[in-house]
Amino acid sequence: MSNTIIIAEAGVNHNGSLENAFRLIDVAVDAGVDYVKFQTFKTELSITKNAKKAEYQIENTKMANESQFDMVKKLELSEADHEKLIAYCRKKNINFFSTAFDLDSLHFLADIGLTLVKIPSGEITNLPYLRKAASLFSEVILSTGMSTIQEINAALDIFLAGGIGKENITILHCNTEYPTPMVDVNLKAMLHIGKQFDIAVGYSDHTLGIEVPIAAVAMGASIIEKHFTLDKSLPGPDHKASLEPHELKAMVSAIKNIEKALSGSGSKEPSPSEMKNLLIARKSIVAKKLIKMGEIFTDDNIAVKRPGTGISPMKWDSVIGQKSKQDFFEDDLIEL
Repeated sequence: MSNTIIIAEAGVNHNGSLENAFRLIDVAVDAGVDYVKFQTFKTELSITKNAKKAEYQIENTKMANESQFDMVKKLELSEADHEKLIAYCRKKNINFFSTAFDLDSLHFLADIGLTLVKIPSGEITNLPYLRKAASLFSEVILSTGMSTIQEINAALDIFLAGGIGKENITILHCNTEYPTPMVDVNLKAMLHIGKQFDIAVGYSDHTLGIEVPIAAVAMGASIIEKHFTLDKSLPGPDHKASLEPHELKAMVSAIKNIEKALSGSGSKEPSPSEMKNLLIARKSIVAKKLIKMGEIFTDDNIAVKRPGTGISPMKWDSVIGQKSKQDFFEDDLIEL
């Protein structure tokens, strides 16, 4: 089994601070993830001035009168910021990539050499955007929050028509509520997507905690994406549904353990580590009480007890009725 790709989603949890973004990269490196991901956007090209916030954004920012435009504008990273983050990631030996939210941002990410792009759930019905992404990148990760199978199929067709091979596309099951209620996770949909399109699948998680992404790995996710933050109490729209550094590290550790647990041959046979327990845990046929030489073995004078170093109880029927060739005291292993 190939290793699950773990994406630590820094997103906008830097709160517009380059220093915080560097710290987030350090956390991702320490946790042992494969990628750290940010969000690339020009607010004026992505959001109208009067667009309203989502309910979770109002709840998490405690600023009901602030527009979505004003909230997001404060979280925007400049092109120069991106170049500094990429250089820092290179120095720290971790992969950088980003989600683009507008056409200019797609061009910028391609121009600085990225070949992989993340398509956010909100753009899955954005035809000009999808076509542009297909023309600029050779690898795509597509999030599918709020979408139907038909919408996924339409987006996938655009990528395939644009020349991106199916082997270079991964579709992530996702729910865009922050945090996602457990009853709405619908993790089996990830398997449905994979079966429907015969394509690699993964899971982008917005639940609280780490249980669901771990379960997704056990179900076959090839990619796990999870938001993380320096501190859940920081102001901002995504912090509360993100993992703190120790939680991110625990998730990575758990995923690696699940991968080990899934790495066996699949055939049922004793493992090397348990072979030493076989003779201790299994049982043998023993004397239930004193048995004199010449006595017949019966249900009344033999029993089954540990250890398993004698005759297997599976041979019970062949022992019953035989004549004892010697004296056996209570708990002696029967020998024929």
